[in-house]
Amino acid sequence: MEFVIVWAMVELLLALILVVATAFISAVFFEAYRRKNNNAHVDAPAIFEDPNSLKQVPCPSIFDPAEKYLSLIVPAFNEELRLPGALDETMNYLQQRAAKDKSFTYEVVIVDDGSVDGTKRVAFEFIKKYTVDNMRIILLGRNHGKGEAIRKGMLHSRGELLLMLDADGATKVNDVEKLEKQIHAVAKQDKFRDSSADNSSFRISDIPIAAFGSRAHLEGKALATRKWYRNFLMKGFHLVVLLAAGPGIRDTQCGFKMFTRAAARKIFTNIRLNRWCFDVEVVYLCKWFKIPMLEISVNWSEIPGSKVNLLSIPNMLWELLLMSVGYRTGMWKIRS
Repeated sequence: MEFVIVWAMVELLLALILVVATAFISAVFFEAYRRKNNNAHVDAPAIFEDPNSLKQVPCPSIFDPAEKYLSLIVPAFNEELRLPGALDETMNYLQQRAAKDKSFTYEVVIVDDGSVDGTKRVAFEFIKKYTVDNMRIILLGRNHGKGEAIRKGMLHSRGELLLMLDADGATKVNDVEKLEKQIHAVAKQDKFRDSSADNSSFRISDIPIAAFGSRAHLEGKALATRKWYRNFLMKGFHLVVLLAAGPGIRDTQCGFKMFTRAAARKIFTNIRLNRWCFDVEVVYLCKWFKIPMLEISVNWSEIPGSKVNLLSIPNMLWELLLMSVGYRTGMWKIRS
């Protein structure tokens, strides 16, 4: 009798596990299918507002020819306190460089991801100071996630080179020259192999290349100062990233990345993940399109106020799972 009861309990437990597993798998496939066209809505028209004249300025498109040399895309969600310092440092660097090199042109594109504090007000103050030609803000209206903010900024920038950087100023903006130098080096190699290329027709924006700022050289120090469970979780996350996107980039999550216009056009018209794991999808798409990826060490410092916490890990794992299912089943079509 006891054996029958135990066996019945085992059967009940197995049935429950099967039901839960089936429900989870169904939820994954349903959500992946729901997001299959998640990259399409970003094609909707976007508008800049000139805070001086209050006139609406139509956004450029990533498919238009470049009008600036460098675009800097800054995603911002409730960054009223940290944004001013980062923008001051950024504009000081850009103005000094433009004064030395008259051919150097730039723009800063701030993407307000549904902030409920004074982020918009801070941005408008800077735009009034530096003009709408050099600094602009895109208002997403509600919070979509960092991935969506970066994507929107990339798709409506004017640069030959497009740099994404965080609003906290954790990475020094002058490190842009490290990424820029390496991109130019690779572009020249590609051009050198093409004997028919003409110097006058060469444009850096036409060659798909991506350069990723990296904190991997700081990993030893971070391991020594972080709590053991944070190290365990980060190691686990890196393993999942390796399984989802493959090897090649040690630090996928550094918020300092540069793309040529051609690379940004291919990548950000296909991105579907809205939040933290969009960086991993960028790596996946670079591999899909065979875009050269460069990983370059940058100066980085911990800035108080990070929005990534331990509760972000489950959401990251969920998005990585969706990405793997979406691409590997063919539900997420990649347009070239």
